[in-house]
Amino acid sequence: MRSNRTETAEQIAQLLQTARQSLGLSLAFMTRMDGTTQHLEVVESAVPLVFRDGNTQPQATTFCQAIMDGKLPPVMPNVKDFPAAMKLPSARMPRIRSFVSVPVVLSDGTVYGTFCAAGFLADKQLTKRDKALMDVLSHAASLLIEPDVRRRARAEEIAGRLAPVFEAGGPAVLLQPIVDLATGDRVGAEALSRFPAAWGLPPDRCFADAHLIGEGHRLELLALRRAAGHIAGVSGYVAMNVSPATLLTAECADLLGRLPLHRVVLELSEHDPVEDYDELKAALKPLRGAGMRLAIDDVGAGFSSLRHIVITAPDVIKLDRSIVTGIAADAVLTVVTRALVDLARATGAKVVAEGVETAEDAAALRDTGVDLGQGWHFGKAVTAGELRDTYAVCQV
Repeated sequence: MRSNRTETAEQIAQLLQTARQSLGLSLAFMTRMDGTTQHLEVVESAVPLVFRDGNTQPQATTFCQAIMDGKLPPVMPNVKDFPAAMKLPSARMPRIRSFVSVPVVLSDGTVYGTFCAAGFLADKQLTKRDKALMDVLSHAASLLIEPDVRRRARAEEIAGRLAPVFEAGGPAVLLQPIVDLATGDRVGAEALSRFPAAWGLPPDRCFADAHLIGEGHRLELLALRRAAGHIAGVSGYVAMNVSPATLLTAECADLLGRLPLHRVVLELSEHDPVEDYDELKAALKPLRGAGMRLAIDDVGAGFSSLRHIVITAPDVIKLDRSIVTGIAADAVLTVVTRALVDLARATGAKVVAEGVETAEDAAALRDTGVDLGQGWHFGKAVTAGELRDTYAVCQV
């Protein structure tokens, strides 16, 4: 096994070895054809110094392309019998004299490339029956590579979609008011990232996609910078979202360290796992010492939020909308919420309910002991100017 091959490439190599051994030829390889270039992705050869993984050549000058175009047959026992083949580079160097090639076709009908075997001597024994074997091996290869092909295509789609957002300096950030349930006064606002509506994707999905291609920290930091830009323009606190992994980066520590932290509530999502709580607490300690408050987001959506609460002792517990919506008419939700309020009281934390959409739910939450609320009942996410013009503020 070659150390630089992936597990999938090594499995393809085994199929190519089967082709070489069964046909008695010197060379077998799988290509990827991108429209202009033939890439030899996996090669099994008796002369590895000449034919190696990663070799390329112009697609239009290859036997494979001529076969796909119908200019040559898929099986050539003797290349010299085909004048069109003898005009191509491979007939001169490295003097290929026998050749068989079949397409590698994905499940949606896309031709990925070719599955080939070749020899340096003519081979009269090479027949259509050998093509049938190559078809079987090619199909097996397509099943192996398709997951990776789909992942690469998805990564390319995500990168292309996010590129304009990065060029613009990050997502748009709006502010949603957070109000005192007892008085109705605004005490702060949550900074919410907004992506192009044409995508039809929620922000959480957009950030997850960015992490999928290794750009998650960058996107989160751009969103944090834009959120931080609102602090000077509005009163009350500004709640900002960050994943535990991004929080642990040096870039995030530097950014947060330059903010008026007594005006910041940092929300950690319960959906993101924490690998090392000691490391997380160490990163939070100087920030909280400088006045920043910590919130655990999405509490009630899963078990890990309770672990976050127990270990980090947050200043704010944010109830997930799944236990907020409809609480006025649901006794079970009321019991769950009251239990979480009791937990918050025992730890000295305030409770914020998100996703409040009706006056009835707002009243039920207030009666259950929830301190603050946000949601469409109080107002949608707006610009900093709209927030200043619409909502009074009190300090809590």
